[in-house]
Amino acid sequence: MKIADRKSTFFQGDLMLIPVDAIPEGVEEVKAEGENYVVAHSETGHHHVVSARVAKLYMAGAMVMYLRAKEVVDVRHLRPVDKHETLRLPPGDWKLLRQREGTPEGWRRVED
Repeated sequence: MKIADRKSTFFQGDLMLIPVDAIPEGVEEVKAEGENYVVAHSETGHHHVVSARVAKLYMAGAMVMYLRAKEVVDVRHLRPVDKHETLRLPPGDWKLLRQREGTPEGWRRVED
């Protein structure tokens, strides 16, 4: 397990997590899927998730979300054999960005 701090940017696969001072106004709260929020969908069903019990998720656009960790929260990758280790975030607000890659057709979201 990787332990994050509030001073650095972190990555889990195609997901980048940046500590921020506050979540901007006008973002839309995301509905949890069961007990979790899916912070990054995977084309193979191995999503990146956080517990809805200790966090709130907000959508700011197709590639940008914000996470409010009310207490320590684990970003987990749902795969029987972990491709990405769990990332433990301290309480606070986080900006979540999906990675992009260039293709001959233009930019597209990275899928892991």
